[in-house]
Amino acid sequence: MSHLQSPHPGAEVSTAVVIGHGMVGHRFVEAIRSRDEADRWRVVVLAEESVAAYDRVGLSSYVGSWDRAQLALANNDYAGDALVELRLGSPAARIDRDGREVVTTAGERIGYDALVLATGSYPFVPPVPGADLEHCFVYRTLDDLDAIRARAEAVLARPVQPQQPGQSGRVARGVVVGGGLLGLEAANALRLLGIEPHVVEFAPRLMPLQVDAGGGAVLERLIGDLGVTAYTGVGTSAITAVDRPEGDVLQVELSDGRVIETDLLVFSAGVRPQDALARESGLGVGERGGILTDLSCRTEDEAIWAVGECAAVEGRCYGLVAPGYATAEIVADRILGGEASFPGADMSTKLKLLGVDVASFGDAMGATPGALEIVHSDAARGTYAKVVLSDDARTLLGGILVGDATAYTTLRSFVGREVPGDPAALISPAGDGGADLSSELPDDAIICSCNGVAKGSICAAITDGACDLAAIKGCTSAGTTCGGCLPSVKRLLVDSGVVLSTALCEHFSQSRADLFEVVAATGIRTFSELVARHGTGEGCEICKPTVASILASTSSAHILDGEQAGLQDSNDHFLANIQKNGTYSVVPRMPGGEVTAEQLIVIGEIARDFDLYVKVTGGQRIDLFGARVEQLPPIWRRLVDAGMESGQAYGKSLRTVKSCVGSSWCRYGVQDAVAMAVSLELRYRGLRSPHKLKFGVSGCTRECAEARGKDVGIIATDKGWNLYVAGNGGQTPKHAVLLASDLDEATLVTYIDRFLMFYVRTADRLQRTAPWLEGMEGGIEHLREVVCADSLGIAADLEAAVERHVEGYRDEWAAVLEDPEKLSRFVSFVNVPDESDPTIALDSSGPRKVPVLLGLPSARPSH
Repeated sequence: MSHLQSPHPGAEVSTAVVIGHGMVGHRFVEAIRSRDEADRWRVVVLAEESVAAYDRVGLSSYVGSWDRAQLALANNDYAGDALVELRLGSPAARIDRDGREVVTTAGERIGYDALVLATGSYPFVPPVPGADLEHCFVYRTLDDLDAIRARAEAVLARPVQPQQPGQSGRVARGVVVGGGLLGLEAANALRLLGIEPHVVEFAPRLMPLQVDAGGGAVLERLIGDLGVTAYTGVGTSAITAVDRPEGDVLQVELSDGRVIETDLLVFSAGVRPQDALARESGLGVGERGGILTDLSCRTEDEAIWAVGECAAVEGRCYGLVAPGYATAEIVADRILGGEASFPGADMSTKLKLLGVDVASFGDAMGATPGALEIVHSDAARGTYAKVVLSDDARTLLGGILVGDATAYTTLRSFVGREVPGDPAALISPAGDGGADLSSELPDDAIICSCNGVAKGSICAAITDGACDLAAIKGCTSAGTTCGGCLPSVKRLLVDSGVVLSTALCEHFSQSRADLFEVVAATGIRTFSELVARHGTGEGCEICKPTVASILASTSSAHILDGEQAGLQDSNDHFLANIQKNGTYSVVPRMPGGEVTAEQLIVIGEIARDFDLYVKVTGGQRIDLFGARVEQLPPIWRRLVDAGMESGQAYGKSLRTVKSCVGSSWCRYGVQDAVAMAVSLELRYRGLRSPHKLKFGVSGCTRECAEARGKDVGIIATDKGWNLYVAGNGGQTPKHAVLLASDLDEATLVTYIDRFLMFYVRTADRLQRTAPWLEGMEGGIEHLREVVCADSLGIAADLEAAVERHVEGYRDEWAAVLEDPEKLSRFVSFVNVPDESDPTIALDSSGPRKVPVLLGLPSARPSH
């Protein structure tokens, strides 16, 4: 084969061909290029997919953003590296071992000195009759998710056919075959697409490879609360297509005779090593598949290597990213003349499925003879924890965590080691005397399992001057893959005596809380004065909106007044949420969900006249979508004239106070939840804070307003009100914590005043109340002392700050409409103020007005 001239005189360049460009294939290319200091190897990558290597572990995060670039691995195009040639959409068809050539599907022959098989795995589809029908999918690639999305959108666009008079139409449904890791991720993807997910798992529990019966029961209950229906201990017998008036559907027959009617089906029943090329070329494969290699990851052909999921190292395949990365590093080392060998693999896993933590490590199932188990299951908290110990109860063998996996990194590092202290303390709930063993970890304990980085390496980096997370990432690679180890890395920094910087950004050495105190004490009212007196430079996208929020929290001045207008982000700048196609949403405030008939008529007329899409939100309000920037003032003129004001859905401030109907209507209600919700929303409307705030008020303990999922939750009792704080939804949902019980209305409002202003003053930038409380020294007990007992002596000051806000509040949109200078901002083009943006077009062919740019269905029927 041909050899190119190396950049180094007198040296030749050999060719390494890589078949496959997933995470492991990319890791191999990075490894060999970083180690090949003499530039003796040229790399040709044959990628089957049309996109370069991406984070397949984070595949589910593609749902919602639909932005492939967000999942792209760093430097996956090898720009500027003349010795790497990436060929996308160019799969290999066969291997000519005698000629040492790879033949592509296009017929091109590429010679190699070393061939690295990084073909990964393919999704297993059980041999079920009907598995090949239309609307049956697999869950493996970005293209798979695009296909699932297209079907989901088509289903949601169908006219609804009621089942019987008086009934609503059938809910759009999806079935996932397989209740393991990928199966639950697929279920979550369906849920995010608006499809009701049902999961069928042949094993007697979900995630059977990771959790035991107890953990599976807790997991099933947790995901059931999120709207996922699980069928465990049953198989899929047959799939048939059926025509319905509203369109074609599938009927899934289970092994116990039950039948599920579904709009789409996703197979996620495991994967198999992609070893077809190796088989066809005569290479050895394992009994259960996979390309046989020795500990150097070399096949029986000395010029061919296998890495990642397709490799059966001494007969065993490993389906996790960490051992895959290890094989890539080993082959790069061997090709360059090293002697690295596979050290075995840590099969521990820590996952977040549908927002639920699941982790398993070591001998999680207690298979070791004589093993002892300690279990702590808390149904109320939704947590399950188990540790497996040796027969003398001294050595940690493994464990399982469901619902709360904060102890995972520490516990995993102690597997095979003697545990100091009481083993039961390892899984005691936080705040109940649980053991903190971070300082006890030995130097060889692995902190970052994805990249195999031990505690000793991180501590050595700290000793050598790596004194922040970015520096440690740069010199050790810890935390650069999944990021799950970063809390442990931060603890090592603190334990090493490093004082972590609390600087807001490069322009301010102070934290957000410190800057709040500076502004409050000095009376500074502009960013330019603050940065001139207490910072450096001209500011950035971090400090400008943060200071803008602080200035808004300490004054009732309009956020678009003077210099402050230029500090706002896109949403606050136009007092509306910008949507993905460049239009804006309009959200009028509806305290407690109340709205008059006349106001509803006005909203309907506006939606009709401006051709807007209308949606009722989960916060008991109405969203109007699709307004162009120049349409916002006339829309708001009509809303303000109808007695409505801004709901401030665009700001880091109070969004809504959700309520049930309370004692006014409900036979279970014990207090007037609606009146309380209206009162609280009118009191705290417009209060700027580090992050958005949501309240809930439930009129009884049936909790219909979901108050315990809010930043401030109020639940009625026979004696008054219980106050819960610091809950939130989102990617890491947290239940609110009880702060005080059976409060009268005056005390309730006083405590909320104090809680909110204490949060506004002391939280970090963009920090929600839940992580703020979690990071607070002393936790809920300290907060209770501050708010209820005034332990810091600041209660009067906090209450006065809220009173100033209440007295100074003015609707932001009403103020804009009275100010020609502010109104002048609301144009698509500054130089042609009367022109609209021609790139924004709306399809008005049906009741649902959706921007064409989104690529979504043009009409979704009203119910």
